[in-house]
Amino acid sequence: MRSSNPVFSRRGFSRDNGYAGFNAQQPQAGGPAVGTNPYVQGAGNPYATNPYAPADTRYGAPAPARTNAMTMDDVVSRTAMTLGTVTVGAILAWVVLPVSSTSYGLAIGAALVAFVLAIIQSFKRTPSPALIIGYAAFEGIFLGVISEMYNSVWSGAPFQAVLGTLAVSGATLFMYKQRWIRVTARYARIGMTIAIAFVAVMLVNLLLVVFGVAGDGGLRSFGPLGAIVGILAILIGCFFLTLDFKQIEDGIAYGAPREESWLAAFGLTMSLVWIYLEMLRLVAIFSGDD
Repeated sequence: MRSSNPVFSRRGFSRDNGYAGFNAQQPQAGGPAVGTNPYVQGAGNPYATNPYAPADTRYGAPAPARTNAMTMDDVVSRTAMTLGTVTVGAILAWVVLPVSSTSYGLAIGAALVAFVLAIIQSFKRTPSPALIIGYAAFEGIFLGVISEMYNSVWSGAPFQAVLGTLAVSGATLFMYKQRWIRVTARYARIGMTIAIAFVAVMLVNLLLVVFGVAGDGGLRSFGPLGAIVGILAILIGCFFLTLDFKQIEDGIAYGAPREESWLAAFGLTMSLVWIYLEMLRLVAIFSGDD
């Protein structure tokens, strides 16, 4: 599930730059055939060296008990912890920090700390709960201040953004579970290319705005163009969610160690934060000056 590029390690990229879920042969209907069982050690299983991965049972050898393998309950509990930390941090920042230039500066500082912690975790070979919870806490402070600022101008925007985030993420999960969205290697490559290009363009746009070349926010203005860019950004966030879903699905299927559930929670949290921030901007754009 990991990449040789640690920045993309949480996104399910294998060490040969493919998508781990498709480097291995998938389970077949009616039971795996001999030699194609993805749960067999060394048969394309990205966790073949994992001591908790099942052993080869083709010759009647019993599989070891998977007492420390990742489960959906692990993913749900870790995700609840990270999202809960984000929520608590946001509520505290909203209540304690008034809307001012000082609180805005604190929000930027918290965002930078969260970014650094996320980068450190991305480059680590193993998940660190402390780093992930720390990221969630500082991200929560940033979201709380930003949400309060939006609410002071567009009353109710944060609440609408939360509802929008839940609706979009729920719809994405539904389409993934129905297999209307299939996360293939080609899908992952094209989507990641678009996402990287989008981030690069946004960075260039930010520089142009900072140096006064592009006025009113450039591509991130609060007008029709900004709305189009915001919708594209939300779609990219949904793309990240589908990669997270595939990572979780493969991790459970291939017997990933339980600690990997922290990476799953980390990925889901980052994707949902991305979608929420873009949804917040989109709500503000459609609210106009009201």
